[in-house]
Parts: sequence; C-alpha cells; structure tokens
Amino acid sequence: MKMAKYFTEYSGGSVQCQLCPHRCYIKDGHVGICKARVNQGGILYARTYGELGSLAIDPIEKKPLYHFYPGCDILSIGSYGCNFSCLFCQNHEISQNEIVTKYYTPEDLVQIAIENDSIGIAYTYNEPLINIEFVLDTAKVFQDAGLKNVIVTNGFINPEPLADLLPFIDGVNLDIKAGDNAFYNGLCGGDIRPVLDSAKAIVEAGVHLETTTLLIPNENDDADELACLAEWIAENCGRNTVTHLSAYFPRYKLQARDTTEEDLLKARSIFRVFLEYVYCGNMSLGSEYSNTYCPVCKNELVVRSGYQVGVIGIDIVQNVCSKCGAETDVLV
Repeated sequence: MKMAKYFTEYSGGSVQCQLCPHRCYIKDGHVGICKARVNQGGILYARTYGELGSLAIDPIEKKPLYHFYPGCDILSIGSYGCNFSCLFCQNHEISQNEIVTKYYTPEDLVQIAIENDSIGIAYTYNEPLINIEFVLDTAKVFQDAGLKNVIVTNGFINPEPLADLLPFIDGVNLDIKAGDNAFYNGLCGGDIRPVLDSAKAIVEAGVHLETTTLLIPNENDDADELACLAEWIAENCGRNTVTHLSAYFPRYKLQARDTTEEDLLKARSIFRVFLEYVYCGNMSLGSEYSNTYCPVCKNELVVRSGYQVGVIGIDIVQNVCSKCGAETDVLV
C-alpha cells in the first residue's frame, strides 16, 4: 500500500477522502465506497497501489477508442473496486468485489509494453481513478519513455485530482451512462454533474476524448433525453467528439431486455443530428456503423471488421483525407 493523496484528517482517527464527489468519511480500519482506499491509524492508504488483477495486450479499439492510433495494440491493466455501484455493471466481478491480485511496479509495466510493441498503457477494466496514486506514478514513467497513457473511466472524480493527472494523459474514453441525473442516482449510486464537468476538463486540457453510452432499453433510451445528451456533448466537447453507443445485455442485478438492432440504430440516428462520429458497439451491424469516413467527401478513412483494422484513406504524413485533403480528427 501507499499513502493516499487527497484526504483530510480528523480528530479521533477518522479521515475524509477528497478524491471523488462521494467524499467518504472513513473510520480507522474501514474502507471507502470504492473498496480501494483504507484508513489505517488515521491515515488514508491506497490499498490497490500496484495490485493488478487483469493485464492483457488489447487492440486500442477494444477500449473503445476509434480515432486514437487505430489498429495499434495497447497494454491494458486493471485492479478491483469502483466508486459507482451500477446495477447493470458489465464487469461486476471486479468492480464490486475484491479479487486476487499481483504486484507490479510502473517500471515492470513499461518493460512489458515495450516487449509487446504496445503504444502505451490503458488503465481500464475496473474504475482506474480510484487508484489514482498508481495511475499517476505509472503515467509519468510511461510519458518519460515516450509511450501513451489512456484512461477508461466513469469520470466521477473531483476537479483537483483530475487536473493533476491530465498533463500525463493522452486519451480518455469517458463513460457517460445517461443524460438524466435520476438514472445516475437510481441505478449507479452517483451523480451526472461531476461526470460532465470531467468531460469539459478533459477537452479543455487538450486530451483526446471519446465517450461511451451503454444503451439500456426503457432505462436511458428516451429519445428526448438522448437528444439532450448528444446536444450537450456537441456544445461542450465539440461536434467531432467520437461517441460510442453500446448494446446492453443483462448482467449483475438489472434484468432489462437486451438492446436490439432497432434500439441501437434509433439512438444513433438521434446522436447523428448533433455529432459527426457515432459508432455502434457490442453488436454486429456491418461496416457502415464501425468504419470511419471523411466528413467532407465520405471517403473511407479507417475500415474495421471486428478488431481487424486498416487505415486506408489517410495521408499519415499530413494527417488529412487522401482523397479530398480535408483535415482528419483521427490520430495515426
């Protein structure tokens, strides 16, 4: 373990964690909501520092990131715990439970990344920002090695720690679970406002941002709410913000029906009114919904078949469409 950042000490041995908006009061010997931060003797410790339960070399598209070095592999790591308690969690085995872990140093991970021709590291699987001390230390080492840092996060973090981390981050996939705060309160155990604040902070810092929304029938798929969310993303993050709509299948405690092809395409049509790049995931719908096209001439820039990816329509020297010369938002 390592002494945590971002906490306040109180008399009597209690502390208040200042990492995320829950701001947990934690008594001596107890852990916070996220399970990753523990009070020992009136000091808050990051109990999952360096403790990894998942480590793999993944396609960058699996994060998902579609406009961030498409076709490249990235070392992906995770531990356990989360500061949300989503009833529909797709990774509840690690987000809501403690698991067996193995200790790694940041230097260990750089070596693994280099040996596997990885472009960098993705902090993912469970919620990585509850382990911010390790993410921050590792991100600095990877940046010094000329490698990329990617975060896949729910964005539920306070502004100060996020601001400390963003100078070392190259790409983020932010999970915006709904456009309605009642959904966050009732199904996630959280609040949407800090998540939206995080989205704006990421963009203002000049970090590459893509968003993901898991589409759950009759829970977060109301047409007006989807339109409001898409409009908010366009106005606050930019019309070219890459957005992923993902199909839901029952997991954990929520037993909504499966997302259908019709559900996904309806949501996409709503998002496309406001956003240029909207991809459909977790369901095979054909290349039209996974390929990347030039917004000016509709030339195919990147083609995808599963995780087989080809960058075919980009002049990678000038980073423009090879057909019309329009600038592209795809990092290659």
